[in-house]
Amino acid sequence: MGDLEGRRFLVTGANTGIGKATALALAGRGGHVLVACRSEGKAQPAIADIVARTGNPWVEFLPLDLADLASVRATAQSVLDQSEPLHVLVNNAGVAGQRGVTTDGFELAFGVNHLGHFLLTTLLLPLLSETGRARIVNVSSDSHFSAKGIDYEAVRRPTATTTGLREYGVSKLCNVLFTQELARRLGGTDVTTYALHPGVIASDIWRRVPFPFDRVMRLFMKSTEQGAETPVYCATAPELAGVSGRYYEKCAERQASDVATPELAAELWTRSEEWVGQ
Repeated sequence: MGDLEGRRFLVTGANTGIGKATALALAGRGGHVLVACRSEGKAQPAIADIVARTGNPWVEFLPLDLADLASVRATAQSVLDQSEPLHVLVNNAGVAGQRGVTTDGFELAFGVNHLGHFLLTTLLLPLLSETGRARIVNVSSDSHFSAKGIDYEAVRRPTATTTGLREYGVSKLCNVLFTQELARRLGGTDVTTYALHPGVIASDIWRRVPFPFDRVMRLFMKSTEQGAETPVYCATAPELAGVSGRYYEKCAERQASDVATPELAAELWTRSEEWVGQ
């Protein structure tokens, strides 16, 4: 079917937006794609569309609620129980412009965009390592440049700002830090990690941004297909084999924020481990 035939991908939030466009591109090249999201009712039409457009029947639904750590554990266990390889994990799902807390009491953007993916990834690491030459792709954002650090008290409280965009920036910084610390901890293995900015994309992630901020933002956004280009590149490009822990934009490496230091990454990892009970 294509150059990705026989390779298995898990894409979070793959029922819509960049995630769906990423799943479509991977399936179009013959990949076996697990569409991980909360709602099967929303996932199945997306899966049917991907199968119809690619002719690839290996596109499956995987239930996952990143705002509920119990759900994340159940999802990871179901993947492990299948006893099949996992070549690439694409941590794509996210929330932006939303306010609230997760089931476990964390600020919503931090809990979904970082902590849920942290737990999912660490639980699947044994499978990724066993598969060999596996990749972990974390969809971050250039919004991480706006974050000046991490307030570890604030991430344990409901969203403070009206738009939630400050908290979103912090969560995207966490994606970059997680990628870098993963690379350090996986040094000497053949599992590699990548963080990326997909571009400012007109996707459902912005659906809760209050009016009129949403209208202004969408004037400058790109398509979801354009947004999928860099995630697919990081997930599949042969020239990135053996490269790990770096940040990408427009399918090219870019320097991440100076705030993303090894010291901050190590502290975030330690606190995240404690909070998810790993």
